[in-house]
Amino acid sequence: MTHASSRRIAAVLTCVTIGLSPRMASAEEDKLALGREIFLERSEPQCALCHTLADAEAVGEVGPNLDELKPDAERVNTAVTNGIGPMPANEILTDEEIEAVALYVSTVAGKAK
Repeated sequence: MTHASSRRIAAVLTCVTIGLSPRMASAEEDKLALGREIFLERSEPQCALCHTLADAEAVGEVGPNLDELKPDAERVNTAVTNGIGPMPANEILTDEEIEAVALYVSTVAGKAK
């Protein structure tokens, strides 16, 4: 069994246990994966250049350490959309992409990988 297969089975079992459909869990996993990709690659500048976030193996030192800050999704969304301090306002990400990166950061921040 591959690692991906094991993760999918675990996700389905978790869904059954808490009463979610596997499809809902898969959508959440997809959104988290998109958020991680945006954090590491798609944003301009890349979030990982400035921020520390263990899950993304990012060790930036310009912006706040997100593992210590543990922002909620609304705070991340606002910061990405409007900019804050030296962080520029978003000019390239769609609302869906901002929502995905906000979900990702708020979900993984403060949780060691």
